[in-house]
Amino acid sequence: MKVTSVTCHLLQSKVEKPFVSARGWVYSTRSSCIVEIATDAGITGWGECYGPAAVNKALIETQYAPRIIGRDPFDVEVVWEDLYNRIKDYGAQGFAITALSGIDIALWDIMGRAVGKPIHKLIGGAHRTEVMAYATGLYFIDMNRLVEEAVEEAVGYAEQGFRAIKMKIGLGDPALDHRRVKAVRDAIGPDVKLAVDANHCFTVPQAIRLGRMMEPLDLLWFEEPISPEDHDGYVEVTRALDMAVAGGENDFTRWGFRDIIAKKAMDIVQPDVCAAGGISECRKIATLASAHGVECVPHAWGSAIGLAATVQFLAALPDTPPAFRPIPPMLEFEQTPNPLRDDLAQEPIRQVKGIVKVPDGPGLGIEVNREVLARWKVG
Repeated sequence: MKVTSVTCHLLQSKVEKPFVSARGWVYSTRSSCIVEIATDAGITGWGECYGPAAVNKALIETQYAPRIIGRDPFDVEVVWEDLYNRIKDYGAQGFAITALSGIDIALWDIMGRAVGKPIHKLIGGAHRTEVMAYATGLYFIDMNRLVEEAVEEAVGYAEQGFRAIKMKIGLGDPALDHRRVKAVRDAIGPDVKLAVDANHCFTVPQAIRLGRMMEPLDLLWFEEPISPEDHDGYVEVTRALDMAVAGGENDFTRWGFRDIIAKKAMDIVQPDVCAAGGISECRKIATLASAHGVECVPHAWGSAIGLAATVQFLAALPDTPPAFRPIPPMLEFEQTPNPLRDDLAQEPIRQVKGIVKVPDGPGLGIEVNREVLARWKVG
């Protein structure tokens, strides 16, 4: 079997109700670069790239696609090393790796379809047939009701059956952040796990100060408290706080995670399969983490394809001996409106009372709805 074509689909949809995260980022659209790889056996695989879609599309079409044509999809890691070594002189992280991630996922999808097995069966087997999902939400929408809207949204997720929730912080006022988190904790009670995500908006002293204010609130983790480049700063924050510190969604490849994990700069690493190098590379990152007693709870953001790839990866991820919480790795299930996540698959991945069943169909376990693909395609 040989690769015959590589096609990038640039998808974009408008967000009916724009939302804001830390640092003032306003989300008014959702976009994604979807990678479609065809073979001479009539088998097609799908992947997704994290980040600005047009940049990923340009990188794949100009740098990677010509080197994949004619290759055997089962040489997935051979292809990975070839593409990585082709591009690393110009960038061994960032877009060079997010683009590579989409290709890697698509090749794994092809392999699974070729042998009639889901990806998790090809990467070690199913440690679990369903995963516990946590609801990511509680962004900033109504600036006049920041506390009230957070409480209402969190209670809604708890009523749906979610047993864990992640909320945004980073309002520029530690007292307001603390008041908002405490109000949510009081509303959902002690039995629902609660994590916070700052989108790396604090300095080290600010993160430590706010973290200590939040310690009595029994938080699952404090995600991306500071800038991802500051690994030594992460060590300071992690050592200073009596709560788990998480990060890594903006780190790439085993080399990018090596020192973070070795020095235990974070208690939990969060590689994204659509960003950190695909399924091939995230397996290596998870192995590094396991060897150093660091938890691996992957980040997820994007379309149905990225969500499916994350679920397949999670199914094959072993439990980490509980250092902070006796639960297996969870699936991030982002809850803001996103038709690329909800409609792109013919049978979308859904949660029922906070639980997601691992698809057992071949490859990613989902089928792309080409009508929806065409509807949202802009390039």
